[in-house]
Amino acid sequence: MHDVDRSRSLACESAILVRVVLPDASADPIDPLEELDGLAATAGVMAVGALTQRREAPDAGTYLGKGKSEELRALVARHDADVVIFDNNLSPGQTRNLEKLLGVKVIDRTELILDIFATRARTYEARLAVELAQLEYALPRLKRMWTHLSRQTMGVGMRGPGEKQLEVDRRLVEKRIHELRGEINGIERRKERTVAGRRGFMTVSLVGYTNAGKSTLMNALTSAGVEAADKLFATLDTRTRKWHLPSWGPVLLSDTVGFIRHLPHSLIASFKATLEEARQADLLLHVADASSPWVFEQISAVYEVLTEIGIDAKDAILVLNKIDRVEGPASLHAVVNRYPSAIPISARSGEGLARLAIAVSDALSRGFRDVEIEMGVDQGRLMAHLAEHGEVLSRRYHDDRVTFHCRIPERFLGPLRDEREVVVRDRASR
Repeated sequence: MHDVDRSRSLACESAILVRVVLPDASADPIDPLEELDGLAATAGVMAVGALTQRREAPDAGTYLGKGKSEELRALVARHDADVVIFDNNLSPGQTRNLEKLLGVKVIDRTELILDIFATRARTYEARLAVELAQLEYALPRLKRMWTHLSRQTMGVGMRGPGEKQLEVDRRLVEKRIHELRGEINGIERRKERTVAGRRGFMTVSLVGYTNAGKSTLMNALTSAGVEAADKLFATLDTRTRKWHLPSWGPVLLSDTVGFIRHLPHSLIASFKATLEEARQADLLLHVADASSPWVFEQISAVYEVLTEIGIDAKDAILVLNKIDRVEGPASLHAVVNRYPSAIPISARSGEGLARLAIAVSDALSRGFRDVEIEMGVDQGRLMAHLAEHGEVLSRRYHDDRVTFHCRIPERFLGPLRDEREVVVRDRASR
């Protein structure tokens, strides 16, 4: 069998989509090939055929069974396809065996998502994260990639900051991975300090399945002007803008990278700095596409990722977006009945945004304390602390003491309680 040709330009690539359905995924109502088709289109590849197989376990050599592998080879030949894309994750050996059998490039779900991230990364931080994830994926596959080194130039699965590293030996790749991890760790520490330095504002972070409309919602709430495209992974870089909440004041609203089912672990780890905004937020807005036929499964997939990055216990509001696209009231009622506390909205038309603002104000208020704080009139530093972090509702003077009635986040009461000359009284207990 001839070497796989990896030199064709992306514009002319056509693909056969493949999915092996295993017992643990047989109950998944999400149409995996439809989602895979969307991922392929996002990568600039046109799907010309598809094949599925149900198996108790993957074949050790080719993932597919022998008969289906032959059927796939015939399908590739019939459509003159350039690439075969699996919705499953393949081992290096399985990929190598399939390429030898089929005579075309074979990539799996992780490689496809990495390729999309490579084309979407705009900031230096995001490009480093993608390069690290690509190299960690490529490291055990270098032997396969060397086989086709002379033709390895373009096409889906072969782009992005990591591609230049595929021509070097394992020692240099490992050295580069070490360098990237060090640089990204430095970015993470700076990001943590940056986020921590915003303590003067309450922070809200948008999370959700990819293409749920997070960027459109951010534009509607803040006039941020961020890219909002109807495609997967349009946003990789976190953006933070001020959102002026009625009856509350300004808060900081952040947009984050979208999630997807079976998001590669290497990407989650690489994008830790990008997800720091969500990790440190006072409140999460979990945006879901109410018009998707798989909205329940997408919501569950997001919860799984939030659990993996350790922020599943954070206070969150479920936002059901795109209600203007839902087919009939019965479909919307089914989602609302499943999640009665969710806020239905349309970020595009503005419907429900006023109710969302009230819900966010109420949620943020839950972290506030209604207190009286008594201190000496000469405590200028502490008075400035109150003015910066709390809402002073009234003040009373008596001799050389002053008593403030204020609303202040619980976390900002610590420095006041530590002062010997300051008395903090909870008004709720009076």
